[in-house]
Amino acid sequence: MSVSVEKLEHNLAKMTIEIPVETIEKAIDKVYKQQRNRIQVPGFRKGKAPRKMIEKMYGKGIFLEDAINECVPEEYEKACEESGLDIVSQPKIEYTQTEPDMPVIFEATVAVRPEVTLGEYKGLEVEVEEKTVTDEDVDADIRSEQEKNATTEEVTDRPVEDGDQIRLDFEGFVDGEAFEGGKGKDYALTIGSHSFIDTFEEQLIGATIGEEKEVNVTFPEDYQAKELAGKPAVFQCVVKAITKKILPELDDEFAGEVSEFETMEEYRADVRRKLEERAADQNKAAKEDALLEKAVENATMDIPDLMVESQARSMIQEFAQRLQYQGLSLEQYMQYTGQTADAMLESNKGAALKRIQGRLVLEAIAAAENLEVTDEELDAEFARMAEQYGLEAEQMKSYADEAQIEEMKSNLKTQKAMDLLYAESK
Repeated sequence: MSVSVEKLEHNLAKMTIEIPVETIEKAIDKVYKQQRNRIQVPGFRKGKAPRKMIEKMYGKGIFLEDAINECVPEEYEKACEESGLDIVSQPKIEYTQTEPDMPVIFEATVAVRPEVTLGEYKGLEVEVEEKTVTDEDVDADIRSEQEKNATTEEVTDRPVEDGDQIRLDFEGFVDGEAFEGGKGKDYALTIGSHSFIDTFEEQLIGATIGEEKEVNVTFPEDYQAKELAGKPAVFQCVVKAITKKILPELDDEFAGEVSEFETMEEYRADVRRKLEERAADQNKAAKEDALLEKAVENATMDIPDLMVESQARSMIQEFAQRLQYQGLSLEQYMQYTGQTADAMLESNKGAALKRIQGRLVLEAIAAAENLEVTDEELDAEFARMAEQYGLEAEQMKSYADEAQIEEMKSNLKTQKAMDLLYAESK
């Protein structure tokens, strides 16, 4: 393999990579052995036809495309190391030669790490609206805990009221025709939760068990199912069961059940303390964000579009992983929201640029201030991670390879730079 590098404008570089015939030949032979059992050649049993016979029958390049796909990733990685470039994006690949019995030549355009010229970053002054904890905040937190400890009781002697939990059968019709997804049986619904469209839940107030109730609604204009958007619908509903929520009394007994304290007064004071700690953390984070944003404004850097696009794709992948924890795929999410992959990529570019700028500025500050990570600090980070995953610190450390350790050090350095920004601010 050989590689030549051409520096382009806006922190881009183009690597021209040539894969020799011998390397391609080995990849072709590997692909042939993987695929020969699926290729039929007259006069030969499946899997027994020689490669040259298959190539003669189906064309010289029958295995070439798969062979290129087989060896290009590895050759690209070698080229990246040989080039000495600090690459910060996925490559844009363009093939310039892919003929049989010839070297494969391709161009890989990549973004390289931009240089950052720092402006003022010490003594910055920013205005942030600080959150304070009110009595209403304390009340809301206690009510939330009260809701969590509520019990339910079946109701048979009255109609549906706001706040009830009901079991419901329903079927929806648009223009007199039932529509897909508009039917439910034994559906659990809390009246007032606004989980159904329009005034669906409000119209069920007053319904009695077993009564057939007609509910008229209109789908919103931006409804995910385009064929229903903006259309009026009629739902035929039957309430099958009603339960009401019973909240516990907010007294000393409640305090003892939900906390380590014996009185509501002590419990309430602890709730306030925790909310104030949370508010302090949020205020600090908000100030850090504002300080970093100002430091970025004061700095100069040229961020290549390829770097932004790679970061945006990475953020979408992070989002997809979070969706998986909720049992939803990215494809399903896009279907439900009507988004396309291109639209999602575009919508993430602004946040991606901001994340890149912040990271680069913090890295530049760390370099300017000669910030380093000690072994003790690295061990403390391993201990923190180990506790999070329920492992021993040494066990956690044994799982990390050199690249992961370097990434941890880099993250700790940027955190130190952020701490310096905050400590030096007005």
